[in-house]
Amino acid sequence: MLDADFFRRWMTAAAASVDREAERLTALDSPIGDADHGSNLQRGFRAVTATLEKEAPDTPGAILQLAGRQLISTVGGASGPLYGTLLRRTGKALGDATEVTEQQLTDAVREGVDAVMALGGAAPGDKTMIDALVPAVDALATSFRAAAAAAEEGAVATIPLQARKGRASYLGERSIGHQDPGATSSALLIAALVEASGE
Repeated sequence: MLDADFFRRWMTAAAASVDREAERLTALDSPIGDADHGSNLQRGFRAVTATLEKEAPDTPGAILQLAGRQLISTVGGASGPLYGTLLRRTGKALGDATEVTEQQLTDAVREGVDAVMALGGAAPGDKTMIDALVPAVDALATSFRAAAAAAEEGAVATIPLQARKGRASYLGERSIGHQDPGATSSALLIAALVEASGE
């Protein structure tokens, strides 16, 4: 069973990973975006960890909803609303339970990913965070490690794609050959599950 401490560890591990990879995320964003993805997410996840230290919600759902609200209010561009929606909808799907199963988490993350697709209008193959998140959710039922590997593969698989959504889509064919920064940061979020679980 996964309790509030696990979800706190997940958000803390995600924040540390974004911190470590912020420069790389911004470098990936530079040729096809606004060159601010890493710094924006870094600011957002630092706010998440600071708020979790102060408020310490006691259920998995409450932790994710709080994290989502922080990302929406502190991250600029499209990333804040998209990541915020992912975490808030996942948290809402978990309800008020003090502990959840890995299957419940899988189902909840799927709801979160569906909400992101509805908000942004993106589908797999559009060169967005969805290209990492959809395969990750499909693999979550196997293990956190399998989900992390699937998310990473999905992120790398965005390199030959032409962007059809977001800022990168304005570049047309010039978006081909670049790894999508949103898919890359999504893979970091999923990989943080492995760290949180000690798998």
